Amino acid sequence: MPSDLIERVGEVMREASATEIEPRWNQLRAGDIRSKSAGELVTVADEAAERVISTGLRALTPLIPVVGEEACAANPGLLAQLTGDSAWLVDPVDGTSNFIDGGTDWSVMVALVRDGETCLSWIWRPLADRMYVAELGAGAECNGTPIQRGPAPAEEAQLRGAVFTRFFDRERAATIASNSSRFGSVVEGSCAGFDYPALVEGGRDFLLFWRSLPWDHAPGTLLVHESGGFSRRLDGAPYRPAEESFGLLSAADEETWHRAKGLLTPT
Repeated sequence: MPSDLIERVGEVMREASATEIEPRWNQLRAGDIRSKSAGELVTVADEAAERVISTGLRALTPLIPVVGEEACAANPGLLAQLTGDSAWLVDPVDGTSNFIDGGTDWSVMVALVRDGETCLSWIWRPLADRMYVAELGAGAECNGTPIQRGPAPAEEAQLRGAVFTRFFDRERAATIASNSSRFGSVVEGSCAGFDYPALVEGGRDFLLFWRSLPWDHAPGTLLVHESGGFSRRLDGAPYRPAEESFGLLSAADEETWHRAKGLLTPT
């Protein structure tokens, strides 16, 4: 992928954040927030930023369709475009609930999918001034500096993880609650755009999700893979954005993945 395109996509994301998202952080009014589905909120910042990013991506690559989270909320049929030759994925504000609450754990995410596989991804965390970029087969970096995930602790009692418990069924939730004490710490996940970078930079050793929506996980799983980590469905299959399934575990390495899976999932 030409390096100038990688840079220009990052510029599009920064522009959308600077003009549509950051000015609304801690400034949202009641009319700026609405429910788009049961338990799911959207803000004017999400919608405006997605328009800016989608317009920018179409200008850069007119022949590649854009699949945005908010556009899909209105027209789920857009997801079918992920099965074509190429498609952009856009998550304009990952961590919308955190954003609404005035928290800092939110990000802007974009990924390019080709032939069903994520080949490029960007995660922009404006409040931390950190841009994460990963390219399939070419590695990962943050602000231009290569990222290589170091080894996880050898002892389970030293491992740190995050689990997104909201959508787990009763049996899985009970297994997680019962076995979490065997790790050093297991916290509730914040959002994909915060926790995937935390994993590759050593703040987490594993992440467990139940839902695996493409705009949430295509960017982060590629970042993990290209920094030396390991991401798989709970059945061991690689993550593919267009495939509808549940259960996604990422870890610092394959051994840690198996240790976390063995303790956190029912047998």
